[in-house]
Amino acid sequence: MGYLIDEKARYTKTHEWVRLEGGEATVGISDYAQHGLSDVVFVELPAAGSALRKAKAFATVESVKAAEEVFSPITGTVTVVNAELSKSPELLNKAPFGAGWMLRAKPADAAELESLMDAKAYAAYLESL
Repeated sequence: MGYLIDEKARYTKTHEWVRLEGGEATVGISDYAQHGLSDVVFVELPAAGSALRKAKAFATVESVKAAEEVFSPITGTVTVVNAELSKSPELLNKAPFGAGWMLRAKPADAAELESLMDAKAYAAYLESL
């Protein structure tokens, strides 16, 4: 099955993505992850000002199938969360790289993104699953 992959994002093996835009990082879950979850019914996000730690859980996504933790691809500080997800959690399913973004953060070290998979490497990773 072909999954959407944002060419501008970097990816984790746990299927989170991060896109650096003007010194701020936007974070979400991949198309592969939202397909695996199925219909998302609830999203619990941290508050603005919260600390993110690379590879540590920062959110919970509940679907009709399961509840899954979402792990941060970077270390940093949350600047804003996507408040629309509390009213419309299905945005994670409909537009994981668009309206379904989860949060924006100020990265502690932008070089951390270099350790993540680029779009081509993530596509190859998905092929191996």
